[in-house]
Amino acid sequence: MTTRAVFLTEPYGAYKHTAVPREDSELTHVGPGTPCGEYLRRFWQPVCLTSELTDLPMAIKIMGEDLVVFRDFSGQIGCLELHCPHRGTSLEFGLVSEKGIRCCYHGWLFDTDGVILETPGEPVDSTMKDRLCHGAYPTHEFKGLVFAYLGPTELKPAFPVYDTYHWPGTRIVANRREYNDCNWLQIKENSMDPVHLSFLHTRTAGTQFTDEFGVLAELEFMDTPVGMTYIATRRVDENVWLRMGEFMLPNIHQFGANMENGRVEHPRQPPIMCQWAVPIDDVQTVKFSYRIIPDGIDDIPSIVDFGQINDRPYEERQRIPGDYDALVGQRDITVHDLEHLATSDVGVILLRNLLRKHIRNLLEGQEPVPAPTDDNGLTRTNASDTVMHIPAAPTEPEDVILLRETGLKVAQQYINNPQQLPKSTD
Repeated sequence: MTTRAVFLTEPYGAYKHTAVPREDSELTHVGPGTPCGEYLRRFWQPVCLTSELTDLPMAIKIMGEDLVVFRDFSGQIGCLELHCPHRGTSLEFGLVSEKGIRCCYHGWLFDTDGVILETPGEPVDSTMKDRLCHGAYPTHEFKGLVFAYLGPTELKPAFPVYDTYHWPGTRIVANRREYNDCNWLQIKENSMDPVHLSFLHTRTAGTQFTDEFGVLAELEFMDTPVGMTYIATRRVDENVWLRMGEFMLPNIHQFGANMENGRVEHPRQPPIMCQWAVPIDDVQTVKFSYRIIPDGIDDIPSIVDFGQINDRPYEERQRIPGDYDALVGQRDITVHDLEHLATSDVGVILLRNLLRKHIRNLLEGQEPVPAPTDDNGLTRTNASDTVMHIPAAPTEPEDVILLRETGLKVAQQYINNPQQLPKSTD
């Protein structure tokens, strides 16, 4: 029987709150055969950095599956089941070969597609290698990241190329792996919770971002062709500062510069990061990112990485917590039945509903529809920063209306009329 949370209405009532309900398994459990796990497997997922593939194989776990990733000496990348089908030895101790990887125990040789090339020790006329394959997944290498597709082979989608990979005047750089000791969903929910920027990163935990982030934004949310976006509009003196952060199905988000202050007028600028939250299992997540760096700059400020992993002394994390601390502090899997969602949580609610709809569609036999592409082969996205000179309305209530209307109007223009970008060659 499912435990329901008690709604406390009296002081010192914690005793009535000791029975903890179960997590929302439909959205949080990611192993093979689970509703969410099967949905995530229908998309290309980053699994390692290209730079991590040396002459040694790399053991990884993705969505509860133990795998090994390697680049053979011919340049092909393999993503195979970790354990050798012969006697179960881990291929993390295998020998990377000119073609494929060889098990250290008995020398069986596997190609990057799982075809067994050699079975030393077997009779010359043995047909075992011709009758058996080892488990393998397709891979795709792109600008410093290695992606794998863990779904049914016959349903493999084209690899998506987002417009932010080709934004004029910028380049993308694959970011280091970051580990979070919590479920993947609460990391993505954070991307549709722009209110936390004004507190966690500005007011209550020291000014990690600029002071202007402390100005509470007027918020709107909108569906996009790739997922959903928040539209956060702030008043900064005589400027209107518009930020759009975007959640992109199934587990990606993009966000703008966190050192912006909204005081210098400028046209639409691209996001500074495109980030995946890839489940390792139900209670661990690995994040991969592309930094989107303007030409002439070596890198984006290190403040982007602040508080994203457990790399600081505990006392410092208590005094100046970051996203890692807030997210892991929700339990390793957030229990939704214990939450008391408020008006500021509209984005979180919409994100959960969006994911639930797509997960249930798959359960009913509707495969995910690929994101649309333009004539240049790019998938359009909408995360951005814009600062416009728009004097304030005569009264504060009128200015709130002005901010909301401006945000919605500009956001709709961006979605309907995306910037023309060069044709993709990747």
